[in-house]
Order: sequence, then C-alpha cells, then structure tokens
Amino acid sequence: MEALAVRLSGLDPYVDGAIRVIAFYDTLMRRRVDLPALARVSAGLAECVAGLRLHGTGRVIRFAPDGRPAPDPPSPASTTVAITLDEEEIGTVWLERPGPGRERPGAGVERPGPPSPLDEVLLDRLAIAAAAVAERYGPTRTTMADPALVELAISADSDEASRARALRLLGFAAVLPVRVVAVRSSIQLPLPLDQIGALVCPAGMVKAAPLADVGVLLATTIDPARIPAGVRAGIGAAETPDRSWRQARTALRFTGPREPVVRYVDLGALALLAEVPEDISRDNADVAAIAKIAGSAEDMETLDIYCATGSLRRAADLLHLHHSSVARRIDQIAKTLGIELAEPTGLMRARLALTAWRLLAD
Repeated sequence: MEALAVRLSGLDPYVDGAIRVIAFYDTLMRRRVDLPALARVSAGLAECVAGLRLHGTGRVIRFAPDGRPAPDPPSPASTTVAITLDEEEIGTVWLERPGPGRERPGAGVERPGPPSPLDEVLLDRLAIAAAAVAERYGPTRTTMADPALVELAISADSDEASRARALRLLGFAAVLPVRVVAVRSSIQLPLPLDQIGALVCPAGMVKAAPLADVGVLLATTIDPARIPAGVRAGIGAAETPDRSWRQARTALRFTGPREPVVRYVDLGALALLAEVPEDISRDNADVAAIAKIAGSAEDMETLDIYCATGSLRRAADLLHLHHSSVARRIDQIAKTLGIELAEPTGLMRARLALTAWRLLAD
C-alpha cells in the first residue's frame, strides 16, 4: 500500500499533498489529541483560521494559524464540512480563508476567499478526527442510542445496578435525574427521533431510541414548549427512569389533536382511567354510547371542545361557529348519548366517557 501511495504521489502533486494530509491526521488520532488541539494544528496546516462546532453543546472552537484563539467576529467560512457520527450530524468544521476587502474597513460585506485545492481533504480528515474525539470524550455524542441500553434503563424488570450501568453507558451522570418522554410522530409529517430530541433538549444531555411503535427520549431537562407540531408526547414525572417511563406512556395515551403534549403530573385523578381494565370500560353504558357518534368527526370535535370548555359560547369561538349552531349540535349529541349535557353531572360523565373511549382506541 505504501509503495502504491509513493507511485501515485509521483504522478500527481495533488495526490502527494492529499496523502500527506491524511497521514498527518492519522498521526493526530493515534496521539488522542483533544478538540482544541485539532483546531489549532488544522489552522497551522491550512495557514488560515480553522473552526469547529459541536451541535449538542454549542461549543465553538476557532484558532488562528499562529496557534492563538482566533479573534471575533468570525469571518465567513470559505469551506465547510459536517461532522458525522453513526450517520448523524453532530457538528461542523470549517476554514476561514480571507477574501478581498478584509483589510479594507468599510469596503462592504466581507466575502470568503477561494479555497485551497487541499481544503476539502483537510476538512474531511478534521471532521473524522473530531467525530472520534467527540465519541471518546464528548458529554453528548449522538442523540440516537442503542435501544437495548435504553430499554434496560427504563424497564421495571431491571435491577438498580443494571439500570445505573445502562445510564452510565448512555452518558448520564449519576447525580442528575433523568426525565423520560414517550413520543409518536404523525404519519403525515414523520420526524426522526434525533431531530425531536435535539429540539426538546437543545443544550442538555438527550438520548433517543425506538421501542416498538413508541419513541423514547431520555433527557436531563425537558422543555414541553419545544416539542414540534405533528408530534404527540407524554412526559413522565417520576425521579426514577422506570416509573417515569410508565407515566410517560400513560400520558401519551391521553394526547389528542387538541392536546398533543400531556404531562403526567397534570393528569391528576384522570390518570386512574388508564388503570381501568378494558372489558370494564367497554361494558360501561356511557363509554359504549360514545361509539354511536365516533363515526362523525364533527360531532366528536364538538363534544370534545364543549367538554373542555363547559361553555357553548367558548366552544363556538373555538369551532368558528355561531353559538346557536353549537347548541343544536350539543342537543342532538345529548339525545344520541342519552346524557344531559347541560347539567354539570352530565358534562362530567361525557368527559370521562370520551376519555375512556379514547384510551380504548389507543
């Protein structure tokens, strides 16, 4: 192989330069240098500012050719390459070659200079080396995790020692609580789990894995407001991952078009409905009556919103209808269900029946 490389380098100066760049980074990787060292030596090799950023931490490292940290503000990147690990983009590397006008203040918008012929090879090797360093030392490597490890961390059948080991292998510190989220993407707008995880927990530790038909997110912090449209999510509240996972799955069952994100802690006594055996729910007259209107999306939406608001006028506002039209619908639905929806007790019965019916359909 070395003999072939020597012969090729003699035929083409570009090949000779590329081989030298590759050998340079192979040596760095064997020496197990850290990210700042990678950026520093890359800047010296490229003879321009070299930059590196990891998406998971937001950390940006930039060095000038003289080995010192590059001054701010950064110049436009002349060449950029993604850092990938396990087929997931975890960061970016770039070079900032100065372009025309850089030395002339007020000359207008600064433009990057033309790339050197070996810039792409250099950045490709820098990206590979950075991925190896991030995998070895980084607090967050990729978002996607081994499903077997995730299942071990959240399973009720795992002993504490096995669960702690699984969490440690996933990268979570023992002193921090781990929150669990159960998610499903809509069929019309499916989102990859790694994207959902990055959105929900942009600055902290997050791991994701698919289990059966449900996606699992493990994170140190959760921001429900950042869960994207088209995703339904149940958020557990317990301190231990196994209990939090059970709660997250329960909360996910209570989600719907009107309420796509449900926190278990907000369910309160409603969570007890998830513990009712299915045969008992099906035999209940009120739950069975919901099936009579289930074929009408219009009636189901009207009943759902009316039960949530308890007011004809507020329901009419949400449905964008006149309150008299909503009143007629509610009267007809009440006759079909055999429940007096104008009374507080009847309204409570309808809401519980609608919730129980949806739990059966989940």
